[in-house]
Amino acid sequence: MVDNADWTAPLTFLDFLRDVGKHFSVNQMVAKESVRARMEDRESGISYTEFSYMLLQAFDFYHLRKELNCELQIGGSDQWGNITAGIDFIRKKLSAHAFGLTLPLITNSDGSKFGKSVAGAVWLDPVKTSVYRFYQFWINTDDRDVIRYLKYFTFLTREEIEALEGSHAGNPGAREAHRALAKAATDLIHGEGATQDAIRASQILFGGELDGVGESVFDDVVGEVPTSRIERSRLDGGVPLIELLIHSGLCPSKGQAKKDLEAGGIYVNNIREANGTRSMTAADLLFGKHILLRKGKRNYTVVSVTA
Repeated sequence: MVDNADWTAPLTFLDFLRDVGKHFSVNQMVAKESVRARMEDRESGISYTEFSYMLLQAFDFYHLRKELNCELQIGGSDQWGNITAGIDFIRKKLSAHAFGLTLPLITNSDGSKFGKSVAGAVWLDPVKTSVYRFYQFWINTDDRDVIRYLKYFTFLTREEIEALEGSHAGNPGAREAHRALAKAATDLIHGEGATQDAIRASQILFGGELDGVGESVFDDVVGEVPTSRIERSRLDGGVPLIELLIHSGLCPSKGQAKKDLEAGGIYVNNIREANGTRSMTAADLLFGKHILLRKGKRNYTVVSVTA
């Protein structure tokens, strides 16, 4: 790994203009697709800094070719203009050959770039993006992208992907292709054990049983749903479930809480509860810390105790 500040920082602006800038024609720079497209966009346009980036990237390639004998630069297709500028610069300054290899830019179905600069992108580091959220990122792939991403990001065979494509076309609501993508990608980055934990956490939020679920898996759930706090001492004497439903924000009033209980729409730790006089105690705590409340199919909240 090298840091381009090592060879760029010592340069003065006048040195850069004299030794680098004079080798570039503005006409040729403007003709590059990446520059031309930005200049035609009247709303955003292109800043001088962005326009100069081509020279900086070309200078990097030149330095690496001169000092480290680097002959090949690889990048996305949007980097084609910058890479070829570097190849031309190397030819002029060193009379040497250099090469560029570009790959199709991965985009989402809406045309946005697939990468860290886009909101909602994920990190490979589980500290920055939990395994659960990583798994959910792939589960939530747009229907229009899922087959393409199976080809890009997994090692499934052509036959396996074609079979998933067929099932997806026939019944996209089953999300078989999405689950295959999420499992394969998560297995690859985090391992099969972590993937299974993420799947269990996902099942919890779809009403799955909590038996056998580990604390680390449940902690992922806590991070995904609204959470409220209650003092542990209040549970010693028992807190009416109706009060807890209001406290958690799941129900707006006692009257609505009673109606929801009577209608069978309230779940405590994913078990249906219809008893309007039920009191919650420390015995109801999961891992001695949490109570999972649900209203209907998808409205979840967690009540966590404080000392």
